[in-house]
Amino acid sequence: MTRAADADFERFVQAQSTPLLRFAEMLCGDRHTAEDLVQQALMRSYPKWHRLDGDRLRYVRRVLVNRFLSQARRRWSNEVPSDPVDNDWDDRSVADFAGEVQTREAVLSALGGLTVRERTVVALRYSQDLSEAETAELLGMAAGTVKSTASRALAKLRLAPDLIESGVVGGTR
Repeated sequence: MTRAADADFERFVQAQSTPLLRFAEMLCGDRHTAEDLVQQALMRSYPKWHRLDGDRLRYVRRVLVNRFLSQARRRWSNEVPSDPVDNDWDDRSVADFAGEVQTREAVLSALGGLTVRERTVVALRYSQDLSEAETAELLGMAAGTVKSTASRALAKLRLAPDLIESGVVGGTR
């Protein structure tokens, strides 16, 4: 790749890493897996970067979704988590984000109760703000299928105990 293309890719990564990570975490429900998905999507996009014209975010998002769906079809990845690492944190004052963390965990837990297809449609439609047509094109399905899948998923989310208890559903937050 040329230096200009490398610089363009680097700017893209700096600007889009966090939104892509949030999107990936909505898909898979796990921060570490989400980080792996984003890294894989960026690694697969880099060699083709100089040939991409048009919406590059759309291309990377498509690669990320395809990697997620591919991994979701596998039963077991042969990965075994290691023991957590002990960190010696200093006693610096930190803002209290407990409420936000609790809400985030409730949303991720509720999303975990959806099927892979439902979770993917909800994440694309409502996190990435894609239209039904754009979501259908990205996933290779009919727009009506996207609409009915989203409807079923939202109905499940409205009844998710974690969201009801946290106050996300019902308008208390």
